[in-house]
Amino acid sequence: MPPSEPEPQVIRMLRPPFIDERGEIHNLLDTVLGSVAVIRSVKGAVRGNHYHKTDFHYCWLQSGGMVYFHRPAGSTAPPQRWVIQPGQLFYTPPLYEHAMHFTEDSVMFAFARNNREMPNYEADTVRVPSIA
Repeated sequence: MPPSEPEPQVIRMLRPPFIDERGEIHNLLDTVLGSVAVIRSVKGAVRGNHYHKTDFHYCWLQSGGMVYFHRPAGSTAPPQRWVIQPGQLFYTPPLYEHAMHFTEDSVMFAFARNNREMPNYEADTVRVPSIA
């Protein structure tokens, strides 16, 4: 990432839900997406340790707990770290190495720009040594 670009905002604020007598609607995103996945992870699992050439993703932790790490691709600096709680939405831009360490059994929704069929996903993903 060129030095002139600001650090991406990782934790994203959600709009207040619409609530009436029927219940509530909580809009997580308003953007064009190529895929949505539900990811279940067991306590201690680590996911990621890669970056995407063009893809980005927003992730919303429904339940459990995790620590999210990221840094610009190719950086040798220690990654930034966030403790993610249920109900938080966080963002991974293209060209950012990232990893997720699940501290509890967890359910997470991942909303991605690109289609995540395996050939597309593998062509856009670059694996890196563990950053978590």
